[in-house]
Amino acid sequence: MRLVPAALVGWLVTAAGIQWRMGATLAVLCAVLGVGAVALCRYGGRIGQPGWRLAGAAAAAASVTGVGFGWAVALRTAAVEQHPITAVFGMTASVAVTPTESPLPAGSRRVMFRANLRRLDEAAATGRVVVFASGSDFGEVMVGQPMAFRARVSRPARRDLSVAVLTAGGAAMRGPPGPVARAAHRVRSRFADAAVRVLPAEQARMLPALVLGDTSAITASTGRDFRAAGLTHLMAVSGANVTIVCGAVLFSSRLIGPRMAAVLAAVTLVAFVIIVQPTASVLRAAVMGTVALLGVLSARSRQAVPSLAASVLVLLALAPHLAVDIGFALSVVATAALVLLAPVWTARLVARGWPRPLAAALCVAWAANLVTAPLIAGISGRLSLVSTLANLVVAALVAPITVLGSAAAVLCAWWPTGAELLIRFTGPELWWVCHVAQWAGAVPAATVSVPAGGAGVAGVGVGAVMVVVGWRWRWCRRVLACSALCLLAWSATQMLTAWAGVGAS
Repeated sequence: MRLVPAALVGWLVTAAGIQWRMGATLAVLCAVLGVGAVALCRYGGRIGQPGWRLAGAAAAAASVTGVGFGWAVALRTAAVEQHPITAVFGMTASVAVTPTESPLPAGSRRVMFRANLRRLDEAAATGRVVVFASGSDFGEVMVGQPMAFRARVSRPARRDLSVAVLTAGGAAMRGPPGPVARAAHRVRSRFADAAVRVLPAEQARMLPALVLGDTSAITASTGRDFRAAGLTHLMAVSGANVTIVCGAVLFSSRLIGPRMAAVLAAVTLVAFVIIVQPTASVLRAAVMGTVALLGVLSARSRQAVPSLAASVLVLLALAPHLAVDIGFALSVVATAALVLLAPVWTARLVARGWPRPLAAALCVAWAANLVTAPLIAGISGRLSLVSTLANLVVAALVAPITVLGSAAAVLCAWWPTGAELLIRFTGPELWWVCHVAQWAGAVPAATVSVPAGGAGVAGVGVGAVMVVVGWRWRWCRRVLACSALCLLAWSATQMLTAWAGVGAS
């Protein structure tokens, strides 16, 4: 547990240093606090108070971490402010970049993707950039494939250690992709083509999204339904995908032995990351999924908590911009809920006579939604009231879709017929997931408006804490249950009225 304060301090110092350019100040403050922590540790040992000594040691470790991360982020922010590209803000220049993420829709016929800068005009350059371009010219961007184009250079809209925003003015000259990027693109394209040949249109578009995080074919209406139902996380590669895939491999340990199963799981993890594309979000999901899998296998949070804290420290040291990335925050808090809250709640329900599979599914869905709801509300200004129920209803089908889809993606390379057979078995599950999203998104009270930003995070967070604390009392559980039933009855009435056409002119 002594790693937890260090991870939190490193995270907060890095985020504050990026957002407010105060890394050096925070480093000095942490150094002063570290001196006081060392003094407290020595004083606790002198008077024979082990609690004080332990608190002083943990505070000293956190202070040292804060000093290191503070100076590191100060150097990073200074490099961004003094980058040569700042001299051409507002002008057009020739740039060469290497995409690090697949393009995402950014409005009418436009796409957006992140990349690493390689050249600026005729000079070598480095740094993270955000690229906006025409979807017709940049729709087939491949991660790892270098490209050069003319672009208008602008100042970054948000502080995340990006050096510039590039708006491409035309088509790009593309270089040869690396072997890893080429192999991953080939697998992804063959998998999508196989899904189109076997499944109906909606299910064919959904399968690559659920298995590989490829949302390029998802329609706007489907995206709205999944957001309203609180199921958007299913269309992004997360730690859950890694846990399911590696867990399915480790299940074979009874046949090949635990050591060989662990080696096979490691190879599978590397292959999965390559196929999905080794972007920052995928690497983060791989680390968090590994931590979650460790907690599930050990059945003890004692091993998972320090692993999670160490993962946070390593990821922030290698990629400081993750400190202000909402996906990183969602991954960390969801993983923490999975290894800390869900097992405790599951044990309580099992002690009251609940079947363990049902109790585990309910507690995992409830814990993950409860801890991520404040962050999602702060970003979107909306709070989904049906997300827990929708996630619970589809929870049992996510694992077979992921396992069958991942196996089919691998088989597409040398046995297309076998891959198509596995894809056929995902059809009923995909139909159910799509229709649950449509039904849940159509509920009149599926989402409610909440304040965006810090006010939304604080308000929804306080509400979540009050629900957890109040759940201990029977009268509070009855009030919450009655409120949920009233909301469900009102929503059903509104839906039946709309279907019957009552009141329509």
